Amino acid sequence: MNIYNDNWIGRTLKVIASNDATLTSRNGLVVDETKKTITIDEDGRFVKLGKSSIKFTISDSNVVIDGTKVGQRPENRTHKKYRMA
Repeated sequence: MNIYNDNWIGRTLKVIASNDATLTSRNGLVVDETKKTITIDEDGRFVKLGKSSIKFTISDSNVVIDGTKVGQRPENRTHKKYRMA
């Protein structure tokens, strides 16, 4: 299955790039996802990240996900077809 269509809750997220330099290289366990945000547990602290401002990877996947491309509710994202360029 495509990483874009997987459920990300319970998996590790690592921020690869961001418009905000303080978000780059953050990582943690995904605990919640909404249409515009992803919340991670980073060493006991909950950090809410805006999807539109980050590029990230999920768990052991080498695929870099552009947050601007996944700006929909998780239940809609898992059924959507994505074009891979």
